[in-house]
Amino acid sequence: MKKADIFEFYRRLAEANPDPQTELESVNIYTLLVAVALSAQATDVGVNKATKALFAKVRDPQAMLDLGEDGLKQHIKTIGLFNTKAKNVIALSRMLVDKYGGEVPNERALLEELPGVGRKTANVVLNVALGAETFAVDTHVFRVGNRTGLARGKTPLAVETILDRQTPQPFRSHAHHWLILHGRYICKARTPECWRCVVAELCAFRPKTPAPKQKDAGGTP
Repeated sequence: MKKADIFEFYRRLAEANPDPQTELESVNIYTLLVAVALSAQATDVGVNKATKALFAKVRDPQAMLDLGEDGLKQHIKTIGLFNTKAKNVIALSRMLVDKYGGEVPNERALLEELPGVGRKTANVVLNVALGAETFAVDTHVFRVGNRTGLARGKTPLAVETILDRQTPQPFRSHAHHWLILHGRYICKARTPECWRCVVAELCAFRPKTPAPKQKDAGGTP
C-alpha cells in the first residue's frame, strides 16, 4: 500500500472512531496484564465476565498469591485453557512480588520474562497502560494487515515490524486498536463486511463482499 493510502487508511478509521479503547476491563496495570494473559484463545467478553468478581477483590500480585491457584481457577474456569493460565498468573504474580516489589515493569523485554507473557501481551500492556507506540498483532490485526495489503507478512512479528515502520503520526498510539476493532466488527474472518467498510476502496481484498440481500415483508428475497 502506498504511503498516501496508508495515511488515508488510518485517517478514515480515526474519523470513524476517534478514541478507540481496549475492550478488556481492568482497574490498573497489573489487572490489565492479567486480563490480557487470560485473553489468549478467548474472547474479551468471556474474560470480562470471568474477571469482574476477581478484580473486585484482587488488584495486586500479593492479593493474587493470597487467593492461590485453586481460588483463581474458580474465577476463570469458564475461560479456555484456564488450568495453564491460572498456573501462569500465579507464577507471574510471584515473580512480580519477588523481583519487582509487586510492580509491573515498563520494558517489553522484562515483561516477556514473566510466565505466560509473550510479545503480544507485552505490547498491549505497554500501549494501553503506558501509551507506548507498540503494535500488538493478534489474529485480527494479522488478518487485516494481510487482507487489506496494509502490512503483509507471514508471521505476527513480520506484520508488527511492517506496521511499526509504515504507520505514520498521528496514528501510531491508537493504530493497533483501530486494526483490532476493524477486524473484530468489519473485516471479519469468514465474511468481511466490505459494503460498510470505510476503507474498502483502499483495500486490496478482491472481490469485495456485497451487502446481503434484503427480504421483503413476505420473506421473498
